[in-house]
Order: sequence, then C-alpha cells, then structure tokens
Amino acid sequence: MSSTTLSAILAATGGSFLLEDRMPAEVFTPEDLNEEQRQIAATAAQFVREEVLPAAEEIEAKKPGVLPGLLRKAAELGLTSVDIPEEYGGMGLDKVSSTLITDHISALASFSTAFGAHIGIATLPLVWYGTEDQKRRYLPKLATAEWIGAYGLSEASSGSDAMNIRARATLSADGSTYTLNGEKMWITNAAIAGLYTVFAKIDGEKFSAFLIERDTPGLTVGAEEHKLGIRGSSTCPLVLTDCKVPAANLLGEPGKGHHIAFNVLNVGRFKLGVACVGGARHGIAEMVRYAKDRTAFGKPIAEFGLIQRKIATSAARLFAAESMAYRTAGMMDAAMSELSPEKAHEPREIQRRIEEYAVECSILKIYGSEMLSFVADELVAVMGGYGYVEHYPAERFYRDARINRIFEGTNEINRLIVTGWLMKRAMSGKLPLLGAIKKVMDEVMQPPSLDGAGDTDEPLAHEAAMLAATRKIAMFAAGVASQRFMTGLEEQQEVMADLADMIAQVYALESGLLRARKLAAGGRGQARVAAEMTGLLAEEAMAQCDQAAKRVLAACGEGDTLRTQLVILRRLARMAPADSVALSRAVARRCVESQKYPM
Repeated sequence: MSSTTLSAILAATGGSFLLEDRMPAEVFTPEDLNEEQRQIAATAAQFVREEVLPAAEEIEAKKPGVLPGLLRKAAELGLTSVDIPEEYGGMGLDKVSSTLITDHISALASFSTAFGAHIGIATLPLVWYGTEDQKRRYLPKLATAEWIGAYGLSEASSGSDAMNIRARATLSADGSTYTLNGEKMWITNAAIAGLYTVFAKIDGEKFSAFLIERDTPGLTVGAEEHKLGIRGSSTCPLVLTDCKVPAANLLGEPGKGHHIAFNVLNVGRFKLGVACVGGARHGIAEMVRYAKDRTAFGKPIAEFGLIQRKIATSAARLFAAESMAYRTAGMMDAAMSELSPEKAHEPREIQRRIEEYAVECSILKIYGSEMLSFVADELVAVMGGYGYVEHYPAERFYRDARINRIFEGTNEINRLIVTGWLMKRAMSGKLPLLGAIKKVMDEVMQPPSLDGAGDTDEPLAHEAAMLAATRKIAMFAAGVASQRFMTGLEEQQEVMADLADMIAQVYALESGLLRARKLAAGGRGQARVAAEMTGLLAEEAMAQCDQAAKRVLAACGEGDTLRTQLVILRRLARMAPADSVALSRAVARRCVESQKYPM
C-alpha cells in the first residue's frame, strides 16, 4: 500500500473492534491496493489460470513430479518467497502482498493446500525462530522450492490437544545429537518435502521443535492417506524410529516449542481464511456461469428468486470475509510500520505484532471456512444433478471445502480461542473489555431510548444501527455469562462458542460496513453493490446474534431472571428489517451482469 494509505490505517489493539467504532479511512480494503500490489495479484491469478488449472487432473491423480514442479514454477515468479527476508533469498514483502498471493492462488484446493503449508507453517518457524546458520542453510532452498517444507505437529492421539504429543527426543551424552521416536499424522506435503519441522518432548517433558532433513536415517514417510477431498495434495504420516538429529537442528529453545507451534498457527489460520476467500470467489464464478447458461421453464435459472438468493448470500458472505482479511492484513502492516528502523526486520518483533491479532485470525478462519462450505453447498444446489457428478467442478469443490473447518485448529477449538483470548486480555488489563461490558449492562437496565437510531439520511445508517445493536447484544450476553459462571466460563464450551459467533458477526459486519462506506465516500462504481451486500450482512448478523444470545441467556438463568433478560434482548434486537428479498435480487443481478463476484 502507499505510504499515504498506510499512515491512515489504524494499528488497532487486537479485539478492540468489539469496543470501539472505526472510521472508514482507518481500515485497509482491497480498493486501497497500490499498482505494485495489483501486479502481484495479477501474477498469482495468471499463474493459476495458465499453469495450475490446466494441470488439475494431473494434480488430483498425484502424477509424480507435477505438484513439486508447479511449486518451483511459482517460486520462479517469487510467489513462494514473499515472507522470507531478502538476505535469505526472499522478497520480504508486506503482509498485504502476502495476502494477495494466497488469495489469488487459491482456485484449486489441492494446490493451494500444498502451497500454503510450504510458505506458511513450514517456512515461518524458521524465519521467526531459526538461528543465523539455520536460516542461511535452509531458507534459500525453501524460497526457490528446491526443498518443499512440511510441518509435523499432530499425532493420532493429539490433534487439537497439541501439548499432549507423545513423540520423544533424547539428547546424547556428548550433547551432539537428539534421538527422536514417535509418529506424526496428517502431515501436508509429507511425500514431497525436503525439510520437516517436527515437534517432540525432550525427555518426555520439554515441548520442542526440530528441523529434520528428508534423508535423515530413522525418518520414514508413510503411505499416502486416501482423503475425502484435497486428493492432489500429499498427506502422510511420519514415523521416527531412533531418528538422529544434530543438536544444531533444535529450532528455538528447549521446552519453548509451544511458542513456535501456536504463534505460527495464528498466521496459518489467517492464511487459511484468505485461501477460503480465493476459493469462494472461484466457486461463485462457477455458480453464476451455470445459472446464466442453464434454462428451465423457458428462461435462465439465474432469473429465479431462490437461485438469486443463493448467489446473493454467497456473495455477501464473501464480501464480509474478504473485507475482514484485508482489514486484518492492513492492521498487521500498520503495526509493523511503527517499529523502529533497528527492529523493523527483527523476526521476533514481527511475530509479536502479528500475534496481537490472534483473535481476528481465528475469526477469519472460522468465518472464511464456513463461508466457503456454504458456497460449495449452494454451488451443488444450483447445478442440481450435475453438481453431484464427478468431473463437474461442484463435486470436487464440495469435497475440498470440508477440510478447512478441521485443519489449523478445528473451528470448535478456534471458537474457544476467540472468547478465551478476549477474556484473558480483559482479565490482564490489556483490553478494557470488562469496563465496556459493565457500561452495556448498566445501560440495558435503563428505560428504552426513543432516539430513532438509524432513522437518518446518512448512507448505511440502518446498517450502522444494526452493528451497534449486535455489538451490544454480544456484550450483554458476555456480561450475563461472566456473572453466571465467572472463572468457570471456559468450561462452558457451548456458551463460549455462542459468544464467539456473536463476536465474529460484529467483526464481519463492521468490516463490510466500513468498506462500503469507504467506497461510497470515494464515489466508486462498486459502492452500490457493496451497500446492498452490507444490508444482507446486517440482517444475517442480527438474526444470528439474536439466536445465539437466547441460547446463552437460557444457559445462564431461569424464571423471572431469564424473562427479564429476554425482554432486554428483545429491546436490543428491536429493529425494522430491511427488504432482504429486494437486496438479494439486486446483488444477484450485479453478479450475473459481471459474470462473477462483483467486487
């Protein structure tokens, strides 16, 4: 982004969207891209169009050499080295540029899975935690995809419960080598990788990370898993049998591997959400194309209201996810721009700035993966029988979409992270959430205001009022749950998940609203459809928050207390609905006219 745009973007505190209003100029949107960034996006899109999609069948069949060859072709264009510092053979670009590459390279899930694992969770641990010798030895090979990377954390008995791994490492008497034993499961890129980042416990206690080269004696790559989806990507177990690793290949400090595992997963979740944005854009284009071409009862099915609703809802949810993705990337870049010159290229400082937005990363992962699954399901529905048949795009798209709700932390785990992370920050004083909740709780106990919120001529005033209401509903529900369960809230997983869903809806709606207002202020041609999609998002956010809040309140109280709380909820949610039928028809019409997602 330009220095002018960057100076306006607010490096907001992570999670502060729940407490504070933002101005459109304070958030980054895809419309703020500079010319260099647009060229990066175009390069990634062209590579996928000309190299990846024509090879789709060969990729899905795992034809030997095809996937590694494509990764190396991507490397020749600089696409695999964007997050690697220049001194180690990378490009060291900003997070928006990195986001663009992941977004526009994600049309075929099998390829984007391999690509994303290589540039993200397999490379960033080295960038952030590697010694100078480790970086110089391995990063240039990863930058060129001469060696492809893989990341080995999960085990058969410890997926989400990552700290419960059984893999064990023992240091030799002379301190020169570690001997590793154990087994890792579901390792992306396992069969094609040259370097593995593997986690084990030293002496069964100290959770640590190790860099293991492919030809290390004692390391065995198991057979390929036969998967429901992403069949073209490599997924195998790793077996460690007295695998001797040089002590110099310990990554980071002994016993501090959890910092590596969890911090790199923040970026992994962010990048996965971005990949879902790119995949959904491709899926909507297929949906619109088919709806235009297929006729029934004498006209294209794109003219039928229920088909239009599918197209429009898909587009609106993509608009929200895309807006969240680039807003979050913009905050990361703005935060890193505040670093002093001597710290600007220090990996640990960069990692800490990214960690600030852990909750936004988890929200994007949840929302993006579920948005993509929705688009996949609606694509099958629009295509009807053809959508259920192999060799048509919907069938593979549908199968491929499901994994996104599982890896990089299941959506269930990420929902607990969202609420738990915010509550921990509130308790530590890093986020003034408790005071904001108290303010809302005091306010809702007062007689209802008749100020006519939303009844102004300001653009998107109704949607802004809906945002304010959903934010209050989320805070009210959080306050009730905190009072009921106090420190035991984290054990109430259903309540934690419902709170996370309300929080996610606030971030999604606000991101879409700010982007729509920014487009309107700039007189952009897409302003109208952005406003229409924001209208759909507002209706959806209110409905989902209302239902989730009812579940939370019912879990926290009964009798007169519950009845009183439900009255307050009804007051907060009491807003006249927009005409979602007209909004859906308008958004669908713009999708059909542009023959794709209209942004």
